[in-house]
Amino acid sequence: MESQNPQTSENLDSNPTSPSPANLVHKVKSNLVFQSKWAELNGAMGDLGTYIPIVLALTLAKDLNLGTTLIFTGVYNMVTGVIYGVPMPVQPMKSIAAVAISDGLDFNIPEIMAAGICTGAILLVLGATGLMQLVYKLIPLSVVRGIQLSQGLAFAMTAVKYIRKVQDFSKSKSKEHRHWVGLDGLILAIVCACFIIVINGAGEERNERETGNVDDEERNMRSKRIKKTMANIPSAFIVFLLGVVLAFIRKPAVVKDIKFGPSPMEIVQFTSHAWKQGFIKGTIPQLPLSILNSVIAVCKLSSDLFPGKEFSATSVSITVGLMNLVGCWFGAMPCCHGAGGLAGQYKFGGRSGGCVAILGAAKMALGLVLGTSLVRILDWFPVGILGVLLLFAGLELAMTCRDMNSKGECFVMLICTAVSHVGSSAALGFVCGMVVHVLLKLRNYSSRDQSACTVFINGTP
Repeated sequence: MESQNPQTSENLDSNPTSPSPANLVHKVKSNLVFQSKWAELNGAMGDLGTYIPIVLALTLAKDLNLGTTLIFTGVYNMVTGVIYGVPMPVQPMKSIAAVAISDGLDFNIPEIMAAGICTGAILLVLGATGLMQLVYKLIPLSVVRGIQLSQGLAFAMTAVKYIRKVQDFSKSKSKEHRHWVGLDGLILAIVCACFIIVINGAGEERNERETGNVDDEERNMRSKRIKKTMANIPSAFIVFLLGVVLAFIRKPAVVKDIKFGPSPMEIVQFTSHAWKQGFIKGTIPQLPLSILNSVIAVCKLSSDLFPGKEFSATSVSITVGLMNLVGCWFGAMPCCHGAGGLAGQYKFGGRSGGCVAILGAAKMALGLVLGTSLVRILDWFPVGILGVLLLFAGLELAMTCRDMNSKGECFVMLICTAVSHVGSSAALGFVCGMVVHVLLKLRNYSSRDQSACTVFINGTP
């Protein structure tokens, strides 16, 4: 992948001072500049393995206004691309979506949107008061890595489930095993996965250094040229286009169901019951996940992937809050940022804000031209291909934990990961990780004090 231009390391978040209009225009342009056109386009596909299944499930199960959701999330993508200058993702709030899909008739669109508004308001307050930045500074890296590893493995396991079994997204359930042969068969998914591995490999080694061996210089140059050529092949984009073509082949009559024009946009009508249920069933379980994965983990991951572009937890928390305080009133799906989406877009070549700006423009165009009728096409999109895209996004996120060097750090990280998986709660894993981290610190301090006392008593210099 092409190296990052130092001039593009500027972003609107990292410079809190008020720039002149000329400098502001320059920063916007630099945040949207493409490092490589095909790589950025390819990177835009890296988040679809998470986005499409959840949006499709909510549309089928709860009659979510897909056209409105596409328009608003498209705007979110473009604005975050301009602000941050990296492929900052816009993802569904997974806990709220899970409750909506599994709760039957008692958690519908008003409750979903109320949960999103309440979550957004709390995140906005935490960001505006500076409390989120304080939390970010206090949480140890080993606990953050535990949350990232847990989320990455959860994505990977969900991806394998998508690949192996037929899915009923409207009920969030897996059905029978997928056939080997077919337009959504196992062989298709395996071929797509192998294609991505051949093109992208295990991913870019961020800490790679030149060896400086003169004898190997020619060989290294040849290897770099081959890697650069391979990196310019948009593997994820090709796989996604294949899925679109197969969707029409699987159901040619879907063309008749397409209606052109945007879906009607209406303000959601809320009742006191909707606010109560939305807060209790949606906001309370979603809030810990949003704080940990949508803010804390995103800030840490962005500093790892893009050195020199460190974003404050304050700004990320505020943007998540504003997204939901605007869009949810009109029925747009509750959204947040996510470490998994950022890792997925980076994995497939996203390096600038232009990556998500492309995705946002495409979402807006689809929302305005096709509206909710787009769900008829997505319903026939091969789920195995979505699983492949989600698999690589999950693995990229999980691999961020490889910088844990000491046994103590790995111990805390794995405790956090294991509890998060068994309890199906990032909040529970976070609490256990923090407790173990504090206990290890106390143990080390007591050991040092005991050693100091022994030295003093024995008179050993």
